[in-house]
Amino acid sequence: MRKAVKISAMLLWAVFLYAQNPTTHKKKSTPKKTASHKKSSSKKAPAKSASSWRGAQRTPTPERYKEIQQALADKGYLQTASPSGVWDNTSVEALKRFQEDQNLGATGKIDSLSLIALGLGPRRDPQAAPQQ
Repeated sequence: MRKAVKISAMLLWAVFLYAQNPTTHKKKSTPKKTASHKKSSSKKAPAKSASSWRGAQRTPTPERYKEIQQALADKGYLQTASPSGVWDNTSVEALKRFQEDQNLGATGKIDSLSLIALGLGPRRDPQAAPQQ
């Protein structure tokens, strides 16, 4: 079961990455070097970075923290009467124990594999993606 969750999470992540950054594979032609082409000593200006989904990652909202804390409590990793929505050391330690039991790498950081294993999955804001 754990292996199936990992494989499906990796496949989902790969599809997500491809959908966010589709690339076309075109061969670039490189000009032949000749004696008339001298190397330029001037440095090229850095290319402008295009907006990407990586720059749009946001901190989870208190409501999302509550969902994660409730899922950890439901599975017996977090001892709380009601989730607070504040991501504290108790929440981090509970997530580390859960990640360790799921063989996910006990970092204590909220990531997509941990969310999927908790049954929550990744959540995206309803805002439209930046248009190119």
